[in-house]
This record gives sequence, C-alpha cells and structure tokens, in this order.
Amino acid sequence: MNAYHDLEDWLSWMDDISSKDYVIIDNFLRDDLYTEIKSFFLGKLPNFKEAGIGAHADNQIDSKVRGDFTYWLDRQRDAQLETYWNLLDETMHIFNRYCYLSLSGYEFHLAHYPSGGHYDKHLDQFENRNNRMISMIIYLNDDWKLGDGGELEIFEKDGSSFLVEPLAARCVMFKSAEVPHAVLEAHKSRFSLTGWLLYQPSSVGKLFV
Repeated sequence: MNAYHDLEDWLSWMDDISSKDYVIIDNFLRDDLYTEIKSFFLGKLPNFKEAGIGAHADNQIDSKVRGDFTYWLDRQRDAQLETYWNLLDETMHIFNRYCYLSLSGYEFHLAHYPSGGHYDKHLDQFENRNNRMISMIIYLNDDWKLGDGGELEIFEKDGSSFLVEPLAARCVMFKSAEVPHAVLEAHKSRFSLTGWLLYQPSSVGKLFV
C-alpha cells in the first residue's frame, strides 16, 4: 500500500509534537479525499446528536460548556471512507514506530458546531478512562474567514494561549492528556472530523466524548 504522506513530512511532524506537544499541518488532505469526507459529512448531518461531557455515568448534556453535535464513525459501517481509514492506519504506524507509543486503536466522530456553539477549556482525557493518547482534528470548513469564529484555542504550559483557525484540510494533532484547549464560539456552521488515537480500542468510545 502506498503511503499517503512522505516519510520526511511525517518525521518533521513527529519532531514538532515531541517538542511542543502539538503539531499543525496545513493541506493534510488532498482535494479528492477532502471532497469525499466533506460530502459524507453533509450526508450524515440529519443523524448528528447533541454531544455531552464526561464519561460513563457522568456523561451529560450541558450546552453552557459544550455546544456541538456529533456523528460517531464506524469502520465497518462507514467503509466508503476507505482512504481515510487507511490514512489513520498510516498515522498510527508512524506514531508507534517513531514515537514508541504502542497505539492499537482509535475512535473518531464528525463534529458540527452550529452558530453559537463552543466548547470550554478542557483536556481530552478522563480520570476513569485514560487511553486517549493523541487527539486529531481535521477541519472541513470551506472559505473560512476571520470573524467566522470556531477557532481552536491551545493553552501552552507557561499559561499563554494562541488560536488556530479551522481552515479546510488543516490537521491539528496534540497529546490528549497534556494540551488544554477550547473551541471559541462559532458564528457560522463549523465542521470537523475529530478523534483520538488510543492505547487500546474502546468499546464504549462512541458513547462518551
């Protein structure tokens, strides 16, 4: 199977995430795959459900904290996304080989923040479920411009923060337990493909976010 990205690019990205805990990659998806995923996303919008916070029995809906709607992906059911699934396999292989993470699974969903939607500062990790290692976001926003909102705010260890614009085909990856982040209020629909690379597969991942 041909690699989607060159090894030289992967190694540069792995250096970034190793040194800074995050990496921002523009044009992570080529046009054909971007169009395929975006079309799939729009076709599934009627099936999205309001997202909650917390894990297991603590999971609850709180629109004051989080205001997005999600559709959880399944590799067997959503087999038409084969190229994307293969890209995830490649991503896990790179992390395992060059960052020694021993990843063995993943969980991903489509996320829609309608106008007014946001997500307060948080970590992508739970006290009673800690197998999320790498968070991965791919943005699906055509013609995003300043003022549309929905930026990702990443908080640095020194207490400072910076904003990442949710540009089409941009990918952000970061260490799930190390990088606090928030989603600023969206002023128009904001689309992304979001998920986690795991130490081990989670049979309950699609229920808790």
